Amino acid sequence: MIEQHLDIPTADGVMNSFVVHPDEGGPHPVVLFYMDAPGKREELHDMARRLAAVGYYVVLPNLYYRRVREFELKERTPEGMKPMFEHMNSLTNAMAVRDTEAMLRFVDGQPQAEARRVGAVGYCMSGPFVMAAAAALPERIQAIASIHGANLVTEREDSPHRMAPRIRCESYFACAETDIWAPRETIAKLEAALKAGGTPYRIEWYPGAQHGFVFPRRTGIYDQPSAERHWERLFALFRRRLQDAQAASSAG
Repeated sequence: MIEQHLDIPTADGVMNSFVVHPDEGGPHPVVLFYMDAPGKREELHDMARRLAAVGYYVVLPNLYYRRVREFELKERTPEGMKPMFEHMNSLTNAMAVRDTEAMLRFVDGQPQAEARRVGAVGYCMSGPFVMAAAAALPERIQAIASIHGANLVTEREDSPHRMAPRIRCESYFACAETDIWAPRETIAKLEAALKAGGTPYRIEWYPGAQHGFVFPRRTGIYDQPSAERHWERLFALFRRRLQDAQAASSAG
């Protein structure tokens, strides 16, 4: 595979990003990978590599670039997590849309990227961001996945659940059984909004799993069977919407 650490110009500055894709057989459909709150780190680079290994051009940006170029949560204590929450709370759905537009401009100019086929996956804090991107850019994004997404239903005008009528692509939501950031009553409200909006979606509960279950280095939280199920679902979603649809379009 080919890996690069690149700076992508945005409306708000320069977004340092990890880009990885197969070294042959391109151009490849694009997957935009939105990080969780602990920051862009090697653990996420490994996950991006796993997506690239099955045939995707993956872009993983540092969403905190407006504040810091590098950040990784090192200590899960109240004091250690304070800067993480400050960084996380500085982001908005509108910022995520601008960053998505910047990533799309970038992949549009890359010969190894099939930029007409774009999917997005967001973890934890980025569940809302992939919904915002799909709602704002329905002509560009063919599939989204929110993995134990947080704050999917809020009182704000830009709450993700209010975006449901504008999301036309297929959406997948992986929900942990134990998750203070997305309890069952929240997901029930999300599902009602998705159903009323008429958008294609699937919500799947992961029994016994906790928030953060996909991350191998999350000691005491990582759940390998659930993590592997999430990979199975992601691969199927992106294959169906990015690869199979592309093949059918070419054949037609």
